[in-house]
Amino acid sequence: MTEEQITMNQVEALHVALQQSFSPDQNVRDPAEATIKNLKFIPGATQMLLHITEEKQVQYEVRQAAAIQLKNICRECWVERVSFSGLPLPPVDADESGAASKKPPLLLEEDKTAVKKKLVVCLLAEPDKSIRDLMAETVHCIAIHDFPTSWPDLLPLLLHAISQNADPSQALRVHNALLALRKVCKRYEYKSREQRGPLNEIVIQSFPLLLPLAQRLSGPEEHSLEGALMLKQVLKIFWSSTQFYLPSGPNNSDGTANIAPSPALANPETMQPWFDILRAALVKPLPEASEGLEPRNQPTSKEERNAWPWWKVKKWAAQIITRLFSRYGIPNYAEDEVKEFAQHFSQNVAPQFLGPICETLNLRPSGRFCTDRVVHLCLNFVDLAVELAPTYKLLKPHMDFLLYKVCFPAMCLTEEDIEEFENDPHEFVHKQNSPLSDFYDPRMSAITLVTSAVKYRGQGYDAASLGVLDALLGFLTEILQRYNATEEANRNHIEKDCALLVFGSLAEVLLAKKKYAAELEGLMVSSVFPDFNSPVGFLRCRACWMVQRFSEAPWSDDGTHLRNLIQLVLQRLSDPALPVQIEASKVSEEEIRGHEIMCGEAIAFSGSPWHSGSSHTSIHCSFQHYLYMQFYSH
Repeated sequence: MTEEQITMNQVEALHVALQQSFSPDQNVRDPAEATIKNLKFIPGATQMLLHITEEKQVQYEVRQAAAIQLKNICRECWVERVSFSGLPLPPVDADESGAASKKPPLLLEEDKTAVKKKLVVCLLAEPDKSIRDLMAETVHCIAIHDFPTSWPDLLPLLLHAISQNADPSQALRVHNALLALRKVCKRYEYKSREQRGPLNEIVIQSFPLLLPLAQRLSGPEEHSLEGALMLKQVLKIFWSSTQFYLPSGPNNSDGTANIAPSPALANPETMQPWFDILRAALVKPLPEASEGLEPRNQPTSKEERNAWPWWKVKKWAAQIITRLFSRYGIPNYAEDEVKEFAQHFSQNVAPQFLGPICETLNLRPSGRFCTDRVVHLCLNFVDLAVELAPTYKLLKPHMDFLLYKVCFPAMCLTEEDIEEFENDPHEFVHKQNSPLSDFYDPRMSAITLVTSAVKYRGQGYDAASLGVLDALLGFLTEILQRYNATEEANRNHIEKDCALLVFGSLAEVLLAKKKYAAELEGLMVSSVFPDFNSPVGFLRCRACWMVQRFSEAPWSDDGTHLRNLIQLVLQRLSDPALPVQIEASKVSEEEIRGHEIMCGEAIAFSGSPWHSGSSHTSIHCSFQHYLYMQFYSH
């Protein structure tokens, strides 16, 4: 159906249906929802939805609903949906059996043409974040199938809008064009080198425009939120273009992707301006709102700060340089075609970022704010720098600062953690055991940095120098001794918990060296055993965790300590705090695995009917069953 054939009466009827879908009256809402569900079968529906979406005078919720329906229909009906094996997929609204009332038809070519022609125009002029994000996602859905072959004018249209960036009145259009361009680049972000031909062409055409724009936006005179939003999108485009491969040169004459490095990115001279942009983004001061300095009006709540565009810019800058470091920091691991770039990066680029990274990490010790994500990424960069000799040479004088002023506080429990432990234990357990925490939690990146420092730089260079490991153990031991010597009312429980966390994180290293392993029994008896009966719940939880980490530690006495330990663990199975119960239930198998013979005595000691003369296997199974019954009987 052409645009001329669509009448205003049809658009108005659809507008009414969308409006009625929000009605609290079910008799009104149900027919409206049925009409909306049937839109995919109506020719011209996508054009009508787009018309409602772009109309600023329409109720916001109705515009948003129209944008959602447009995205869903384009995703489902643009081409036939198939699985990775090539088999047709059921409709998205199919029931549990996979059956649907009707198979949705593919959109008519005239509808596709009309949507592609108008969608980008509407997106460029859209000021509302939610609606423009939905439109941009619709662009992405269509680009997956049509770009570049069936949508050749998409890139020229976006680049033309971006080229108007010198005109302040065009800021919205420039930002939205960058948003759409990022969605197109994201289409190829995870493709193999051979499938990245269109992305290489995008880089060749767009980066000569994006580079001067990013240089201006990252300059010391730019403080506007609009500038931050645009710079963030430019960095996201750079990320999508570089995180797996440096873009190649122009496609071959037969249309296949060229594997030669791109003149836009692959040589050091061309890349340096981008490194300067990343460095400028990292070092840009972000003052508190009360200071009255530019950029002004930084939010005060943590959630709003995390979403503030200037902090997002820092996040993307840190993420990009850390990713480049992980891929090109060690030239021996780099692919042949980028070894020259990797050599330059490791010797010249990575060292120049140590200053900005350490300055960023110094924000919190200096009493200033820094988002968790930025801290996490900066710690990941330092973790990589510890392994590489040229960067560690520069980093070494600052290791005490990084370990004791940055990493240790980052590993400590926060007030929010403790409140969650006490009032929402399920969420606490979920966060502490989430595999995704490695990707966003500064606590995990701090632990990784500490273990890397011990692994690669643990020993001193000579007999007179103190290695990272010995200095760290001295620091931790002093905390535990100070805790034991302090009156109960004045003890720093959070500091002790963190010290034990570091000890446990180094368990593999400590157990592997006899001089450290011999001291572990004293550590457990003096600093862990008492915490099983501590009034502080998270210390009881940490005590159970420590037993897991040191389940293979040697015991020098007659078995009394081990029997006492197992008894303490059994008692914690009925702890009033759920996280403690869970950690206690995880102890048993680890402990038995390391001390099967002693388990027989421990079971007899605890009043179990099983005798110590049983085989190791039967003791193991019986004791596991005993723990299981202890846990689930409470």
